[in-house]
Amino acid sequence: MASHESMCPKPMKATSNGAFQHENPMDYALPLLIVQICLVVAFTRFIAFLCKPLRQPRVIAEVIGGILLGPSAIGRNKRFLEIFFPERSLTVLETVANIGLLFFLFLVGLELDMRSIRRTGTKALCIALAGISVPFLLGIGTSVVLRATISKDVNSAAFLVFMGVSLSITAFPVLARILAELKLLTTDVGRMAMSAAAVNDVAAWILLALAIALSGSNTSPLVSLWVLLCGAGFIIFVVVVVKPLIALMAKHSPEGEPVREIYICITLTIVLACSFITDTIGIHALFGAFVAGIVVPKDGPFAGVLTEKIEDLVMSLLLPLYFVSSGLKTNVATISGAMSWILLVLVIFTACFGKIVGTLVVSLLCKVPFRDALTLGFLMNTKGLVELIVLNIGKDRKVLNDQAFAICVLMALFTTFITTPIVMAVYKPARQGSPYMHKTVQRKDPDTELRILACFHSTWNIPTLVNLIESSRGTRKRGRLCIYAMHLMELSERPSAITMVHKARNNGLPFWNKKQGDNSDQMVIAFQAYGHLTSVNVRPMTAISSMNNIHEDICSSAHQKRVAMILLPFHKHQRADGIMESLGQSFRIMNGLVLSHAPCSVGILVDRGLGGTSQVHASDVSYSVVVPFFGGCDDREALAYGMRMSEHPGIYLTVIKFITPPGKTLAFGAKLIGVAADENRKVIKVADDDVDDEDKKEDNQFWSDFLSVCCKSEESIVYEERLVDSKEDVKTVLRERNKSNLICVGRMPPVVPLLDGSDCAELGPVGSYLASSDFSTIASVVVFQQYNPKTDIHPLVMEVSDYSDIPDTPRAEV
Repeated sequence: MASHESMCPKPMKATSNGAFQHENPMDYALPLLIVQICLVVAFTRFIAFLCKPLRQPRVIAEVIGGILLGPSAIGRNKRFLEIFFPERSLTVLETVANIGLLFFLFLVGLELDMRSIRRTGTKALCIALAGISVPFLLGIGTSVVLRATISKDVNSAAFLVFMGVSLSITAFPVLARILAELKLLTTDVGRMAMSAAAVNDVAAWILLALAIALSGSNTSPLVSLWVLLCGAGFIIFVVVVVKPLIALMAKHSPEGEPVREIYICITLTIVLACSFITDTIGIHALFGAFVAGIVVPKDGPFAGVLTEKIEDLVMSLLLPLYFVSSGLKTNVATISGAMSWILLVLVIFTACFGKIVGTLVVSLLCKVPFRDALTLGFLMNTKGLVELIVLNIGKDRKVLNDQAFAICVLMALFTTFITTPIVMAVYKPARQGSPYMHKTVQRKDPDTELRILACFHSTWNIPTLVNLIESSRGTRKRGRLCIYAMHLMELSERPSAITMVHKARNNGLPFWNKKQGDNSDQMVIAFQAYGHLTSVNVRPMTAISSMNNIHEDICSSAHQKRVAMILLPFHKHQRADGIMESLGQSFRIMNGLVLSHAPCSVGILVDRGLGGTSQVHASDVSYSVVVPFFGGCDDREALAYGMRMSEHPGIYLTVIKFITPPGKTLAFGAKLIGVAADENRKVIKVADDDVDDEDKKEDNQFWSDFLSVCCKSEESIVYEERLVDSKEDVKTVLRERNKSNLICVGRMPPVVPLLDGSDCAELGPVGSYLASSDFSTIASVVVFQQYNPKTDIHPLVMEVSDYSDIPDTPRAEV
């Protein structure tokens, strides 16, 4: 009895009485689990931060983090394992990790729409079958080699199927994340890859069920047959009994109303009950959760609410525990000696060769272009979490030993890691669009429609944007205003974000909100309400992308919608004490990239509360707008916008023209440096002592046009000329207007910088001064950059004259 007790440690108690009772909390299950969760989350997020520049999905960082915490790296220190991951705590850790995994597989089932699989075209079906069968056959060959070397004492049939599945699987959730990141989700290649991966996913789970049935400890073939028959019976039960029950709850959860708490409770209980049934059958608890997710209706708000309730807790806290529990089983040190490394290379080669070549050949036979076919091959080679699930089940069932397990984990890591960089190198589809005329606010015919793409990323920007739009609509009967209100959302690892990107239209461009009554994006409701109440045509859109490439969505949408100006929020907002506080460098970088690549003019809005915190009614608009005019194309654009605003009866426009004494320029002897948002992308002309003669002529012509308009609108427009002899004189004149409601200024006027140093160089020499906390606390500012085709040397959208144009309005839902 004593020997038995020495072999089996006592089970851990749940909670301690505290350090003051001389008890170490790390000897108790709950406090130890809390420490483990904190350690795992912090470490894996740190690895994810390091992998972010490589544009790797977070699952890669979590797998690497799990391996590093295990006996392959940090866990080689036995003291570390004894403190943080003692052997007696692993049962609790794996139980909690598997509960997280159950609900993650439920989320995967929620994402997977069986209707899309049934609608899968012949091409995608052939590609999916090739992507499964070729690597599966190669996996059988590899299993023969492994059984002859490192896996001699395993169940041959089960080992064969496990190796075939591990080599042939495509991770549907990870592939969706990679495609969304690369903006390929709704391209032809992306759609084909997702359809093929969905078919692959279902087939892989069926094969895995077969492998589990074959891997039971009872060697009788009748047991395996009973397991498979009961599994089939379980699926029939779920379709006949569970699906109608969930559909009934979904039916009683209409759009726009909160889903009842009892429905959420019942559904989550059903997930656990299904998991228990499949575990009892002998397949695996994961199958029950996955099948339960598949039968949840995808239409209506019910599936979305379930995802929102579950995803943050599961994805952020519980799922990383599964990677660590896998990492604790993975010991890379077991891969030692020439034979082991040769086997690792063999497994990686057969996995890649089977997927890539099999998919490539079948795609070419289906008349898919070579580049698209090669891209499909690499995309279908994506492994990830599902692969780890297969390997962990194999290890728990004693089908995979430590060395075979480590080899397969490294294979899954390698194949997924290479997907993103190779696809980026091989396949980057060029966006195309038809040319259009009005790319600036300044134009010969002011009666033409003005289109603006107004971007916002928080509720903070919305009141000022709506009030600015209201002030810009003028009174022209022919000169209509059309606003595209784009909500900028950062693409996260959440399944709900990927699901939203699934709704995208038109080759990966931002998507339209489906209906006027759709409340899925609360941010756009203000714009929808404003559009209903006014004559302004407001069309809300949503863009979901990573912050490092969301500028592509903005610029591509601007070209597709033929807008004259992109209106961006400044990367700082004003605090209650008047100080301008940064929202993050990612927004500043985004603005700079838009300035570099925009196919039209750009305005950056420095928001100091134009009109207050609520929408101002048309009859209550009463704003003082100032346009400082130094000269140059950007200042002409600012003045053109100011002139349009002056048509509104509540706008009083003041234009200040800065002039210098004879023999001097606004540079005041300093060398004017062109500030480029991205010097590798945009060419900015650098002026020395004098302004370009052609610019001068255009300034004079535009100023004369302005004076003729000013004479007809004496009540709403006034102008004055101010003689300045130094930059201090310029600052003094501007400070006189710091109580105005709005100041419109050009980004790169030919004037000396008004600040000795600024962290807002993208606003130019005058804009950076007007945006400083010292200048004003009430005057909002719009800094304009006029589109110049001469500097647009790296456009994101290639203009093709015979391009078949995409409709400018939202398409009806099918």
